[in-house]
Amino acid sequence: MKSTFQAVLPGALSDIKDPASPRDVPLKGAAANPSGETLRARFGTAIQRVDVVWGETTVYVEAASVLEIVRWLHDERTEQYDYLADVTAVEYRDLSMPLEMVWHLRSLPRRLFLRLKALLPKDRPLEIASVWPVYKGADWLERECYDMFGIRFTGHPDLRRLLMWEDYKEGYPLRKDFPLRGRFSRSEQLRQALAANPEARYSMEELTIADAFTELPEDMRQRVQTGERTGE
Repeated sequence: MKSTFQAVLPGALSDIKDPASPRDVPLKGAAANPSGETLRARFGTAIQRVDVVWGETTVYVEAASVLEIVRWLHDERTEQYDYLADVTAVEYRDLSMPLEMVWHLRSLPRRLFLRLKALLPKDRPLEIASVWPVYKGADWLERECYDMFGIRFTGHPDLRRLLMWEDYKEGYPLRKDFPLRGRFSRSEQLRQALAANPEARYSMEELTIADAFTELPEDMRQRVQTGERTGE
C-alpha cells in the first residue's frame, strides 16, 4: 500500500521505496559497510580488523586513535556519521581478555550503521579519549560507562558517577569480578545510601529556578509569586 505522501504527490515520491528490514542475512559473508575499507585505506595500521556478522560491520581500531577516527567519520563529507547511538563496553568471563569499548555510529543521510571497538588491556589503567568533543550526546553515555565499568574518558567535561552516588565505595557493578550481592552487607549498603547527599555536586543554580525568576514569562512569575498551582 502506498503511503499518504505518495498518494498526494505521486510524481515526486513514486520512486521512493518504504524502508524494510533486511531478511535472510547470513551469519558470515554479507556485504560490508564500505566505510570499513575506507577507514583501512585512510588510517592504515590504526584499523586492526574489520568484521561483518549478521550483516553488521564492526571495525576494531587502535585505542589511541579513537578520537581522530571518530572525528573524521563525523566531519568527512563522504562519510557523514552524524549520530552517536550508543557508547558502551563489554567484558568477557575470561578475565585475561581485554575489555572492549564500543561505539555505535549512524550516518542518517546515508542510512548506514557502523560499530567501532577498541581493546583496553586490564593490566593497564582503563582509559580512553572521550568523543564528547565530536558528539555532545556522549556526555551521559560515557558517564554511565565510567560508573558501571570504571573506564576513564580523558577530555570529558564532567566525568562523575551517573547511576551510583559519587562516593559509592563498592567498585563498578558491571565488572565480572563484582559480586552479585555487592561487596558490603545489605545493611551497610543501606546505611551508605541513606548517608549520601545526591545534591552535593550540584550548584544552587542547577537545583532551583530562583536565580532565573526574572527570565520567566510575566504570567508564570505571577503564578510563582502567588503560589498558584496549575496542572494538579
